[in-house]
Amino acid sequence: MEIKETLESLKSTTLVKIEQATTLDELNTIRVSTLGKKGSMTEVLRGMKDLSPEMRPVVGSLANEVRDTLTEALEAKKEMLETKAMNEALLNETIDVTLPGKELNNGTPHILTQVMEEIEDVFLGLGYEIIEGYEVEKDYYNFERMNLPKDHPARDMQDTFYITEDMLLRTHTSPVQARTMEKHDFTKAPLRMISPGKVYRRDSDDATHSHQFHQIEGLVIDENITMADLKGTLEVLLKKLFGEDRKLRLRPSYFPFTEPSVEVDISCFKCGGKGCNVCKHTGWIEILGAGIVHPSVLEMSGVDSEKYSGFAFGLGPDRVAMLKYGVNDIRNFYQNDIRFLEQFKVKG
Repeated sequence: MEIKETLESLKSTTLVKIEQATTLDELNTIRVSTLGKKGSMTEVLRGMKDLSPEMRPVVGSLANEVRDTLTEALEAKKEMLETKAMNEALLNETIDVTLPGKELNNGTPHILTQVMEEIEDVFLGLGYEIIEGYEVEKDYYNFERMNLPKDHPARDMQDTFYITEDMLLRTHTSPVQARTMEKHDFTKAPLRMISPGKVYRRDSDDATHSHQFHQIEGLVIDENITMADLKGTLEVLLKKLFGEDRKLRLRPSYFPFTEPSVEVDISCFKCGGKGCNVCKHTGWIEILGAGIVHPSVLEMSGVDSEKYSGFAFGLGPDRVAMLKYGVNDIRNFYQNDIRFLEQFKVKG
């Protein structure tokens, strides 16, 4: 009968320990020391081998009863301690919803993004498509389709980063125009598009140059397109950007993909054309390049240059932003200085 008394004693003392436990760690220690593989119950039950066959079932039944009682007590205490811990945590983490919240600093589009979207809005209003292309481009589309064959000296002005002999980081967004022209069905509708995006050139980094910058090129192809259409379109754009009293001036220039080609100037928006430091005392600011699409460029895209003509232009949003907001170093746009960028928050 000694083993039965031991089991009864183990039950009563363990129940007291369970009742006195104040933490889950304490409770787990009691469970392991009592019901674990090396616990008190196991040690007691090893004595069953010395019992008579008649007593073994009796003691076995008692042992199961004690184990079940202790297990239930442990589970009940565990649930109670977990509930208590949760209530204490809720009490400590109570939030006073009447207190003022923390002010969040909302982000705003980058100033270059703002300028590009302003330009895009102008052309969307004129019925243009916005088409983006690949930044990693084939030499064929970047140069040859723009009337710049191998060893053409004008390629030196657009030296870029080559990935392979035939793949490079595009130097302008003109490849988008070439790819669009070869897919467009001119018998159904004229082509009016702009192609914004990042471009890359192997250039020295200084106040006015960067190895990466942005460009927006425009292209219109239809029957009977002339230089007058080009000038009228650019007047709409530049007056929207720099003021309705701006005047335009076209100067002869050279680009391999347009003929004739022009540099486009606007009257200085700071001095009104009288001469100042912004316009270098000339009264005019060079703003973009443009021209009538070269017949060879049209023919390489499968466009009949006898029937269709077009104009193209390219401007840099970086330069537009510098002029509009008086920024004297292009590198400020790319250094992510919050003090600089916060000056151009969108006013809501």
